[in-house]
Amino acid sequence: MRTRTIADPVPRPQHPTCARSTARAACRVVLAGIVLLLCAAACGTPVGVRRMDPTDVHRALTRSVLTSDELSTPTRNALFQHDLVESWEDDPAGTIAALHQVVASGRARRNDVYALAELSFAHADRTNDPAYHRAAAVYAWLFFFPADDPTPLDVLDSRTRVAADLYNRGLARGFALGPDGEFVPREGSYTTPFGFLDVYFDQAELVRGHRKLVKLVPVAELEVEGLATRYRWSGLGAPLAASTEPLDPAKGYDDYVQPWSKVPVTALLELDDVEAELPTGRVAGRLTLENAVTESSVVIQGRELSLEKETTASLAYMLAESPVWQREIAGFLQRVAAIPKGTELGSLAPYTPGKIPVVFVHGTASSPGRWAQMLNELTNDGRIGPRIQPWLFMYDTGNPIGYSALLLRDSLNEMVEHLDPEGKDPALRSMVVIGHSQGGLLAKLTAIDSGDRFWRMVSDRPLDELRLDLEEREMVRKIAFVQPVPHVKRVVFIATPHHGSYLAGSWLAHQIANLIRLPASLTRLGARLVESGFGTPEARARAFTPSVIGMTPGQPLLEELAATPLVPGVHSHSIIAVTDLDAPREEAEDGVVAYTSAHIDGVDSEYVVLSGHSCQDNPHTIEEVRRILLEHIAEFDATQGAEREAEREAKVGARPPGAVTAADLADGSQGRVPQGSRRNLTRGSGAPALASSGRGKACSGESSNFWRHSCASAARAGR
Repeated sequence: MRTRTIADPVPRPQHPTCARSTARAACRVVLAGIVLLLCAAACGTPVGVRRMDPTDVHRALTRSVLTSDELSTPTRNALFQHDLVESWEDDPAGTIAALHQVVASGRARRNDVYALAELSFAHADRTNDPAYHRAAAVYAWLFFFPADDPTPLDVLDSRTRVAADLYNRGLARGFALGPDGEFVPREGSYTTPFGFLDVYFDQAELVRGHRKLVKLVPVAELEVEGLATRYRWSGLGAPLAASTEPLDPAKGYDDYVQPWSKVPVTALLELDDVEAELPTGRVAGRLTLENAVTESSVVIQGRELSLEKETTASLAYMLAESPVWQREIAGFLQRVAAIPKGTELGSLAPYTPGKIPVVFVHGTASSPGRWAQMLNELTNDGRIGPRIQPWLFMYDTGNPIGYSALLLRDSLNEMVEHLDPEGKDPALRSMVVIGHSQGGLLAKLTAIDSGDRFWRMVSDRPLDELRLDLEEREMVRKIAFVQPVPHVKRVVFIATPHHGSYLAGSWLAHQIANLIRLPASLTRLGARLVESGFGTPEARARAFTPSVIGMTPGQPLLEELAATPLVPGVHSHSIIAVTDLDAPREEAEDGVVAYTSAHIDGVDSEYVVLSGHSCQDNPHTIEEVRRILLEHIAEFDATQGAEREAEREAKVGARPPGAVTAADLADGSQGRVPQGSRRNLTRGSGAPALASSGRGKACSGESSNFWRHSCASAARAGR
């Protein structure tokens, strides 16, 4: 018998209707889930944010076609507002034409004009069509100077800088019509997408003194190599560097500017009434070339705006195409015939009255190009650049030191006489001469009165007893009886071997000296002196020895020069390089010159920098030169102010009380202390705390006994 408990279910067959009900319930559950998901999606916001890296956000907000392949945010806004987003992707030219119609009809917002400038530039770059580059410059100008809204833009408006660069680069590329992309300033009608741009240009703009500007190269597009810093002064205009050629080829160059120098200019296209002319399809303007050396701003429609300048790029471009580099070794071994007499001393820009000449004299087997970094720093310093005019002295560094110094002195005197024969420019007669290595010896030979001390070392006979013609006798007199250049007021010695270079005394240096070819004039003079019975063979050898031998330690003439003091009124400074600041005094050196050779007593200041011998581009060397020049400028201003005040007081006694003279009106002081006396120049950083940076020796109480002399000299100089 089988038994069953009450808990056991009794199996019964399921009815078909019940199975269908179960399936429908499952479907309802699935449908309910889908409905819930759709509701959740419908409740989600279409606008949201997500956290990003701040750098990426900033890059997206500040991008433009000048820095990327994408449009700026204001331009994309304008495209959306005019329903042109898709049109721009499909038909860029048509989009520009459509937005142009909005602007030409007078219905545009100011941002629409900005967008039109950027869109035109973007299309120009894509198609390489200068017509659109010119249009970009026109629209950018209208953005800055709208007729119906003269309100100046906020200086913090991000569009301001972009619009200026669109104008500058659009102008540069719109007229880059030369065979190698040179800027070609020329009067005429130029095509644009809206019609024509009628440009007026005066050919006199190309004339600078006795030179004509040729081959104008846009320098903003150049990559600079070999300089540690790049200076660009933001403003309006296309910065260019122009080569020159003499107006009269028969006369050549007569302005002491190096033939290979480049003239920095800034091109400006000043447009008349763009807003009124755009609907006609013809816009007119005047193209000018502003002097980027003497001018820093321009007044447009009553507003003073800065000029765009690319000073570092201009300097680098000039030096890259100059012959100075090829001269370094060739000028050491032999005279370079391509450098004629009269061009040993040259400037990089035309003479400007009121600017103080700073003369840079390079060292052995070197060239003026080695001053590039220092020139880049000093000329771009707003306290120094506008106040100085750099001059460069080139010479054949294998020649006897006395002969090279003669050329330097004669060149300085001749240049001053040529530029200011009436003596009206006191700045021209307040020179600073800066010399590196052998150049420092030449610098000192511009500021001493040797009397007959050098002559007595090579001859026991009076000069007049020698059988020489007048020209030969005069050359010997100038070399042996050194007279100072009266216009030199300050000299700076950088790594200068006052007591000789141990490298110059090496066997190899003496073998190289045998390869040096002296100028024919010196060779002939040496022969004539032998014929006339001048001195002993040893004395003649000392007088006409190449510079390498002349800088051998212990040379009598070199030691005599080191012992000769500067003439009164001339300030002097030493900058000495050493490769180890912790080395004992007797062992410190820069690889070429020992500290004990570079050090001389009596200088106003001495500064020691951690560097090898070629320390001209060392930042601490440059800072010390900066400090020295600021000191020189301040003293010059104080002197000039005192002189003007003395002249004014002398005139006051001869005029009725309260009367105002023309001199008063000229300087605007009307009897008050002249501005030159009130000038308060902020010193540069001067001697930085080099000990903390490991780049030089600071002048502090922590200095070792060896360096206390240097620090004491610096303290006396007010550092």
